[in-house]
Amino acid sequence: MIPEKLLGQECSDPNIIQVVAKAKEEIKSRLYLTLATVDNNSSPWNAPVYSAFDKEYNFYWMSSLKSQHSKNIRYNSKTFAVIYDSTVPEGMGFGVYLRGNSYELNSIDIDEITHGIAVMATRLHRFDLPPIRNYLFPFPRRVYKFIPHQVWVNTIVTIQGKKVDQRLEITRCLL
Repeated sequence: MIPEKLLGQECSDPNIIQVVAKAKEEIKSRLYLTLATVDNNSSPWNAPVYSAFDKEYNFYWMSSLKSQHSKNIRYNSKTFAVIYDSTVPEGMGFGVYLRGNSYELNSIDIDEITHGIAVMATRLHRFDLPPIRNYLFPFPRRVYKFIPHQVWVNTIVTIQGKKVDQRLEITRCLL
């Protein structure tokens, strides 16, 4: 729970620094990024993907070209993602919410594919990187990249004596 007094504070505020540190720790400690995408009929799709992130908080994963989220990303890059611990008791949860764009990396993105594979390998503690060709035509998997543009965490505020769940934007303090 983040106190209401933090809403609208500056990034240099010690309380905001603590909230951003908590968000960074949540991102670091979770292996899955839960993606929300939409298809060409505007039908939503939600999928957890095993991911890794770089120092700019760009997220990478590998998926089949035939996965629904992969198809959706090719149609519409707009993506919403959530990172959270689903095992904590009610009222104790802390989540990081991200809005941005996802991309399927292809043969014109060789440097980016190399970077994504290296980021994933580091997360997996692997030293033998798979060859880039495994993620290009004719193979069925691709490397994907999610670039967040907005980031929030959850907070509880009191409105008319009632506790209400809200989001605190931390974009400029995190990215």
